[in-house]
Amino acid sequence: MSKSEEARIKKNLTKLKPLSVEKLKQLQEIELQAIAKFSGQLDELESALGFLRMGFQFGWKPMAIIHSKKTFKKYEQILDINARELFPEDTPTSERSNGYALAVKLSKFWKIVNGEEPIENKRALSP
Repeated sequence: MSKSEEARIKKNLTKLKPLSVEKLKQLQEIELQAIAKFSGQLDELESALGFLRMGFQFGWKPMAIIHSKKTFKKYEQILDINARELFPEDTPTSERSNGYALAVKLSKFWKIVNGEEPIENKRALSP
């Protein structure tokens, strides 16, 4: 691994926030309940669980940029959560979502989320 790659990873690690014991217990309970209740295609459950993990580190606003409203809602239903209440709004890691960084820079977050201001190739802009 190159020195620049090591530096990049170290920088990213400094922005991540370890979850408290209480949050970890809450996360585990959400995961176990979601797995127990789930019926359907397992790739949807897998994606919802990734959404749950990433939401704590990136915040709900970047997740709203990354996912369509429909997908965001689907994951909330699979996990039986309200992402806006469970996740922070944003975090120091949020800037890694180029789509979110662009939305903040443009100060048009909700217009972008609502699709009034489209972002070309928004999936390619995600970390």
